[in-house]
Amino acid sequence: MPRMKKTLLAATIVFASAGTASAGGVAGSIGVGAEFEIRGAGGLSVNFDAGKYHVGGFLGYFDPQGPNNSEVDVGGRFFWHVASTASSDFGVGGLLGIQSVPNGAGNRQTFLIIEPGFQIRTFIVPNVALSFTAGMEIGAADASELNITGNIIGQGGIHYYF
Repeated sequence: MPRMKKTLLAATIVFASAGTASAGGVAGSIGVGAEFEIRGAGGLSVNFDAGKYHVGGFLGYFDPQGPNNSEVDVGGRFFWHVASTASSDFGVGGLLGIQSVPNGAGNRQTFLIIEPGFQIRTFIVPNVALSFTAGMEIGAADASELNITGNIIGQGGIHYYF
């Protein structure tokens, strides 16, 4: 077989067997990192990327100097991927979180946070994602307020996918 035909055959096999790249590598990958949401709740985070959606949770503990002033954050999130490319996705969904914070009088307040919104993830390399979240914040329990915000400054995360 002449050299040109062998090269063409090898190139055809390589291109025919190459799969479509997807954000996060492949469906079923797990990402570990840190993520903060609109209200500021967040901390260490784990995501499971199922291809059409990703689901995850976070746990944060902050203890600045001083007595009885620690903050505990715990929550979960779900985002359905409405659109995806090889290196990004746009998802709609939200977060449900609990934030326990001191109120300054020696007592604690517990905030129940519901955040419907959207999230954009971009994979800066095939297994590292930066995320940006915006939407509406609904506070319940001791957080009885409604804040509508489009501010994504400081509201994001980073995950390394395995």
